[in-house]
Amino acid sequence: MQLGLNADQRQVLDSVDALARPFLSPPLHDAGLALESEELDAALIENGFLDVMAVEELGPVTAALVVEKLARLPFAVEAAASALVRPLIDPELPRPLCLVEEGRISVPLRFLRPGATVVVVGPSGVRSFAASGGLIASAQDDTLYAYPVAFLVGLPEAMTVHDVDPAEVIRSWRVAMAAEAAGLLGAALASVVTYVSERKQFGRPLGTFQAMRHRLAEAQVATNTAYWLAMRAAASGDHADAAMALLHAQDAARRVCYDYHQFLGGMGMTLEHPLHLWTYRLKLLTAELGGRGAQGLAAAEALWG
Repeated sequence: MQLGLNADQRQVLDSVDALARPFLSPPLHDAGLALESEELDAALIENGFLDVMAVEELGPVTAALVVEKLARLPFAVEAAASALVRPLIDPELPRPLCLVEEGRISVPLRFLRPGATVVVVGPSGVRSFAASGGLIASAQDDTLYAYPVAFLVGLPEAMTVHDVDPAEVIRSWRVAMAAEAAGLLGAALASVVTYVSERKQFGRPLGTFQAMRHRLAEAQVATNTAYWLAMRAAASGDHADAAMALLHAQDAARRVCYDYHQFLGGMGMTLEHPLHLWTYRLKLLTAELGGRGAQGLAAAEALWG
């Protein structure tokens, strides 16, 4: 595995950084909302950042790097599914893309709205349809997820059938979520480190206390591991790598998010701090695709049959 970025990847990520610079901070007084930006989304499409997987010199690893980078923003962007899953199904599918497992349509779906493309993946194949208002029930409070979410109340009788292996779509879905979770973990950790470096108690910054430093060091290791496992899964195209990457990311999110809100004295759950824009997104991702148990079983099946 190549551990350094090549020149093309550095150029792409530098361009993403430049484009995302106006969106690094949440709008004043809006930290409690699930934030979106039509301007950011349009710029990503216009500059082709969600289509890098199709470029031979870039491929899935660069797509995963872009997803990880965008997940660090306080604004929720439908990038993971579009950048890493859509090219396998149909690069022309209208966005936003909402992925749902066959038989589990009652879960909260990120970015579901009228006109979104819903992709249903399961043993019977891969099918898609354009969501209409009659099939959508709004979530009562989407701030609990820090994503714009809604629920499907049913499936249409007619759907488009795609000639693609559902197992490959699931694998790519896992890579996409692992990369997104890695970015969310990185952003949440950076936000907490900034806070505990500035907030003083007993005349010294909170981050200088040994017990907190130990726990933050463990969180850093978990975050770094999530990043590298996601990149390895994107590079290898291996089903076991994808399952292990998402398993670790979901487990890391479960372990660190509670600590982070404790370090902030619970303030990350109120309007005074935007921490939950990352941790609440992670909370939703920990349940996707069946959660940690399903990823562990998938990894065991891929490794040992």
